[in-house]
Amino acid sequence: MSSLTSRVLDRAIRRAKRRLIPFMLLMYLLSYLDRANIGYAKQAFQAATGVSDAAFAFGAGAFFLTYALFEIPSNLILHRVGARRWMARIMVTWGLISSAMIFAKSDTTFSILRLLLGAAEAGFFPGSILFLTYWFPAQARGQVMAIFYFGAPLALMIGGPLSGFLLDLGARVGVPGWQLMFAVEGLLASLVGVWAFFYLTDRPAMAGWMPQDERDALTQAIAAEDQLKQARGTVTFGSVFRNARMLHFVAIYFLIQISGYGVAFYLPTQVSALLGMNVGLMVGLVTAIPWAFAIVVGSFWPALGIRMGRRRTFAFISLASIAVGLSLSANLPPALAIAALCLVTAGIITAQPIFWSFPTAYFGGVGAAAGIATINALGNLGGFVAPSAKTWLEQKFHSTTVGLYFLGFAALLAALLVTRLQNADTTPLKRAGASISPSAQNV
Repeated sequence: MSSLTSRVLDRAIRRAKRRLIPFMLLMYLLSYLDRANIGYAKQAFQAATGVSDAAFAFGAGAFFLTYALFEIPSNLILHRVGARRWMARIMVTWGLISSAMIFAKSDTTFSILRLLLGAAEAGFFPGSILFLTYWFPAQARGQVMAIFYFGAPLALMIGGPLSGFLLDLGARVGVPGWQLMFAVEGLLASLVGVWAFFYLTDRPAMAGWMPQDERDALTQAIAAEDQLKQARGTVTFGSVFRNARMLHFVAIYFLIQISGYGVAFYLPTQVSALLGMNVGLMVGLVTAIPWAFAIVVGSFWPALGIRMGRRRTFAFISLASIAVGLSLSANLPPALAIAALCLVTAGIITAQPIFWSFPTAYFGGVGAAAGIATINALGNLGGFVAPSAKTWLEQKFHSTTVGLYFLGFAALLAALLVTRLQNADTTPLKRAGASISPSAQNV
């Protein structure tokens, strides 16, 4: 690649980052908030409706059953019709269903709405990952995905105080706080979904907001990368499901999600117990501390591991820190337990963008649409397993500590599986991005 073409590509990547990443981050923030905000509503919701702990755990996880079922079809539709229309559809429908949680006043209604929410939101996350592969070459993608992943801790950092504020506000205005929280946060997602229809651009070649030379440079770079993936014979739909490495990816991601969602759903309750007060604004503010710490670590850790060619090592450290942090949080006094939870959240947030650098470098074309969706769909079933298994273990052993150990053990298994990824740091990630200049990675 000539130096002139390289400079044009650098400019194109910078422009695409400025245009797309903040908006994608906002979308992911609302997505994560609307699936995890039941953790903040748990106390008030159960007190008002009488939903049992077991029913709440099942409903919290039921989201992931339909989410997994519709994940692959949704991503294939996005690949065919484009991200702009399909992302807008996903956000509008999930926002409306999330708002409808105000009517969840029994075990059955709660579970049905969570199942509908999973079906509505299916395809959003793998669709976002796929969309990023349309816009950013491999070497730039690691940093982009790390930034995109800030949506999860931002959702829980901002969403904690916001949810706590809405819970407290409801009592002052004569409305059940949990209903106000679901209504406001769900409608926000629908409004952003309408905005997405007019804002997103499906491919670089369609970007009227980008100069023609930058459009051409970016399109050519993505096309060259796709050709390398096709040469490996992994781009057909059917081949994805016969691929042993994909099953390895699924196992790792499944275990990560057990830990991640187990923490996301129950961290407010854990902090509430540590502080000795009900979930509200104060608990929301304290719960935001670990997620704020995760953002700081996430700003450099995944990109550093990818840049150094040590993805396995960095992913192992991130996952091991989850196990260590959860074990410590179960046995330390409140202030130190919060510090241990910072280690946990940092591990959750940094492990995932590093993980996604593996499959996105391995699959291409329609195989990427199917592969990414399959990994996300089956892996996210960990979000179904986590609350039910944690609740069952705690009831069986009459201890909340055993539930934290279970979540930590899942992370430790994931860490060990990461070390078994063969040739993980010599896959097409480097070869496909070899034509991209270093400056494009650090924009």
